[in-house]
Amino acid sequence: MPSTETAPAPDAPHEPDVPQEAVAPLMRGLAVLRRLTDADGALSLSELERTTGLARSTVDRVTGTLARMGYVRLDGRDVFLAPHLMELGNAYLAALGLPGLLGRHADALADELDESVSLAVADGDGIRFVHQATRRRAMSLSFRIGDLLPAERTAPGALFAADWAEAEWDRWRTRRAADPRSAGFPAVPPGSGPDEKEFAASAARAAERGWSMDDQLIEPGLVALALPVRDAEGAVVCVASVVSHTSRHTADSLREAMLPRLRAAVASWEVLLREHADGSAGRRVPGGAAPQDPAPGAPGLVPRPERAAKAPPGPGLADWTHASKQELGRGFIESLARGLTVLTAFGEDRSALPLTAVAEATGLARATARRALITLEHLGYVGAEGRLFRLTPRVLGLGFPHLSRMPLPQIAAPHLAELSRRVHDSASLAVLAGADVRYTARVATRRVMSVHITVGTRFPAHATSLGRVILADLPPEARAAWLESVEPEALTPYTVTSRAELAAVLERVREQGYALVDEELEQGLRSIAVPVRDRAGVVVAAVNVAMHSSRRSVEECVGDVLPELRATVARIEEDLRTAGRFAHVPEV
Repeated sequence: MPSTETAPAPDAPHEPDVPQEAVAPLMRGLAVLRRLTDADGALSLSELERTTGLARSTVDRVTGTLARMGYVRLDGRDVFLAPHLMELGNAYLAALGLPGLLGRHADALADELDESVSLAVADGDGIRFVHQATRRRAMSLSFRIGDLLPAERTAPGALFAADWAEAEWDRWRTRRAADPRSAGFPAVPPGSGPDEKEFAASAARAAERGWSMDDQLIEPGLVALALPVRDAEGAVVCVASVVSHTSRHTADSLREAMLPRLRAAVASWEVLLREHADGSAGRRVPGGAAPQDPAPGAPGLVPRPERAAKAPPGPGLADWTHASKQELGRGFIESLARGLTVLTAFGEDRSALPLTAVAEATGLARATARRALITLEHLGYVGAEGRLFRLTPRVLGLGFPHLSRMPLPQIAAPHLAELSRRVHDSASLAVLAGADVRYTARVATRRVMSVHITVGTRFPAHATSLGRVILADLPPEARAAWLESVEPEALTPYTVTSRAELAAVLERVREQGYALVDEELEQGLRSIAVPVRDRAGVVVAAVNVAMHSSRRSVEECVGDVLPELRATVARIEEDLRTAGRFAHVPEV
């Protein structure tokens, strides 16, 4: 378990001067989420009690409420962050608009340059990543969306500091005096970084040149080149960075090779921002929907895919909190749930909202929404501009860094465990790997006679229920090409080996939405599988339940197991949709 004995995080609330109307349970719940985030997603209940200073009964009630909301998962005495928590960070990123508008262009630039590319925004006297396009190498960038870094140790930080007023420099000096080695920034190795004179000079150079360099300030070997991305009024809305390693580039060679190409890409992105601003002029509230892209061909630009609309939060959320209170009694803290619900009121085309709109979007009374906003503003999660409220980058500090790198097997694992518990048989997740399926997650049952398979095991796809539901989703041409590329082997007397018959079987599987394989992989083994789809509706994996054929008939598999299997996959897909909205979810 990662240590939590670090300096206070720079986004920790200052308990003195707490507004009289602040919602104490909401403050406690956010403190628990911050501690879990600092601990990389997991702590025991006793560790939460110790690190938050809350009474054990309070920790139990807070974690019980967060578990009810799907934001954490309880496993015995341990508490784990859950993918559904990412909806809070998603609300900020959607309201910000930049990842939806520029993210895939940054991905394309990373492919073009074969180096990692990131987008960062200012967060107090630090910088926080809102998009990462990382190259997979032995020596690769490990920063995540939502990670907070000290400004003085980053290339983007110098560009943001170039525009600081004296009050912002004073805040930086106060933080540096309290935490000279950046111990409150868990994402970076401890280190002092530049002193005030050096950082001020770096900011001045960045202002003069229009770009900045990080020559191993964060850690030895890491070099980065950064350029500001400006909106139609010339304000810096984010900073784009190209990040490399000294095994590939020195700071000078990175600048020489990448500066012209990064400038060209940023210029094309600024065109997008201007066109987006023009297209949003008639909207009630500026949002994050991307306009039509300009003509292709500019560096770092890719065509815009279609996106599925997401319903905004509504009164049903407030009704749910009330029903949960009725069911769980003192174990459910309604004011905590309502306060967190306020964060989900913001999003695409809802980046700045007045109190009335927040209350309407959540179904909360104005007074309740107002107290939540006062609390969130005090803690730095919401900023106020006159009568309008906006989410701040600090919202990403609520679990997003850890959860944004969670792979599909880890997302699926607790759901597989629950499925196995309910049906009393083994449950597995697998992906297609050429002619085979490869198991990526598995929960086995303890029986005298059971199915013994481990993660990493491969079986011929044509003879497995997992392989068939994945293959059935392929376009007809790709499915036919796959069938032509393999030599179906008879593994038992019942294995289908005829390509024509297999093609007919896959078509039936596609129509019915599940596959049942009876003793084709091994005699006595029966399994049933359904596909797992990503946000775009593409099958990326499959889940099955496997058993000895004496345990259930084929009819019982379809009548009893299939509904449980489909319900489990629906929950996995819900988590996958949330996790994959602004982050890439690895399949393995």
